[in-house]
Amino acid sequence: MLIENTGLVLEGGGMRGIYTAGALEYFLERGIEFPYVVGVSAGACNAASYLSKQNGRNKKVNVDFIRDPKYLSWRNYWKTGELFGMDYVFDEIPNKLVPFDYEAFHSNSTEFIVGTTDCHTGKPSYFSRRDYGEELLTIIRASSSLPFVAPIVQFESRHLLDGGISDPVPIEKAEQDGFKKNVVILTRNRGYYKKPSRFSFLVKKKYPQYPELHKTMMNRYLRYNQTIKELETREKNGDVLIIQPQHSLKVSRIEKNPQKLDELYWQGYHDAEAKDKKIMEWNRTAAPVHS
Repeated sequence: MLIENTGLVLEGGGMRGIYTAGALEYFLERGIEFPYVVGVSAGACNAASYLSKQNGRNKKVNVDFIRDPKYLSWRNYWKTGELFGMDYVFDEIPNKLVPFDYEAFHSNSTEFIVGTTDCHTGKPSYFSRRDYGEELLTIIRASSSLPFVAPIVQFESRHLLDGGISDPVPIEKAEQDGFKKNVVILTRNRGYYKKPSRFSFLVKKKYPQYPELHKTMMNRYLRYNQTIKELETREKNGDVLIIQPQHSLKVSRIEKNPQKLDELYWQGYHDAEAKDKKIMEWNRTAAPVHS
């Protein structure tokens, strides 16, 4: 069932994104689709398998491989400077081990926007199907490239990092693209707000050639907190439906405990299930899109 005139907005969060994977699995099983999806980092990763309609793929990739040091380990970091094995995650797994269905993805009519951060401007840089074409995984890789623990990704003339740096929950992008009603999946519990980073001073040392990136990272917590407050207001106004964990998470950004990840996955699944009736009601009352 297509939820007409409604966007789907997905936060990142590293391994906390397994919550989103569970919610999207419920949508897949119910045949719930949206005309527009925008995501950053782990949100974009999970959206790809949702849009290729590969049931169970996100769980297999994020839980079954988590103990593999090639996937996520400090050994990776000391050897290559990458905490997540980016070639392994964005090449070997999707192209060999758990094949991604490119044909199904490209035949899906849903617009899929991936958010990244432009290192030169420090601002969000979004890519649509028309922009990335056959280079989907390159852009998702860029969107998932965390500062300090992943290399900068070059795409055309741009140098890109994690989309969550500049636009952690891209609700404004969805609205700018004409979707005034949105289902938003967050990976932090209700009531969570970010604090200033204790490591922002390291950005100047790591990325001295990108002063605007430094400014964005210094103010990242302000952007995040402002976005969450705006989302809560939109929710009260009936323009946003939020799916998010109800309690403080036991799963970290680099969580490697498969049991914890499995539990969070099913939490996301059941939280999406609990919002099913509301989403169906929304679909009946959704206003036309005005671009």
